[in-house]
Amino acid sequence: MLTDDTINRVVRAALDEDAPWGDITSDLLVPAEATATGSLVAREPGVLSGVRTLRATSAAVDPALRVTVHVTDGEHFDVGDTIATLSGSARSILRAERVALNLMQRLSGIATLTARYVSLVKGTSARIVDTRKTTPGLRALERDAVRSGGGYNHRFSLSDAVLAKDNHLAVLAASGEHALTATLKHARSQISHTTHFEVEVDRIDQIEAVLAAGVDTIMLDNFALDELRAGVAMIDGRALVEASGNITLETVADVARTGVNLISVGGLTHGVRALDLGLDFAAPLGRP
Repeated sequence: MLTDDTINRVVRAALDEDAPWGDITSDLLVPAEATATGSLVAREPGVLSGVRTLRATSAAVDPALRVTVHVTDGEHFDVGDTIATLSGSARSILRAERVALNLMQRLSGIATLTARYVSLVKGTSARIVDTRKTTPGLRALERDAVRSGGGYNHRFSLSDAVLAKDNHLAVLAASGEHALTATLKHARSQISHTTHFEVEVDRIDQIEAVLAAGVDTIMLDNFALDELRAGVAMIDGRALVEASGNITLETVADVARTGVNLISVGGLTHGVRALDLGLDFAAPLGRP
């Protein structure tokens, strides 16, 4: 859940980074009493995310700034659409501009890309989910953007769920631990019944041993399509099935048609391109 406190913390850090001692250009060139109206305009089509960051940035810079939102999070927009309008002190709008744009461009890029993935798996049982491959400090905002695009969230942090991956299993094997099933059963007995337990496998012959431990989800990592279909048939509803590993827009539909429940895509957040949004001022600047 994205809280106001989280947004405000990110915005304050970004504003401090962008103008640690003020905006010397605007202070030098723009009269203190000048007012302006700025329109946030789409330079390309997409899906919006980040309205709350726009409001928070404006309020942090100048509580008197007026923000009128014309497109809400999760909505599609086209080239030339006005997403929001800011009015008030010209200096304040200029001070807020870059931070607000940086956040909204990145978050809308994530929402737009997520929506493309979601559209490609429509009609299947698969959900598109994100990963922990997020920008440090921006995870909550980027996860919210995935939801704006119609996707779902995986575990938020290492503290939220058990996810035994290949390196965990390699450590167990190297340390001479007991058989995989017994080890996973023991681990399961140590946690609350409400804690989700997932295990990653990279070979189909690992599935039965993991299933026997009573896990909730099995991640099939970098499986070929035929292997995914075989894995889904083997698991046969006894656990959720997640496909992971180098999923792209070109491959996601085929992966979804194998019958998996979840498709995790790290590229939703770690490789996304910021969407092109701009802030246009109405001229001339006004004076109160």
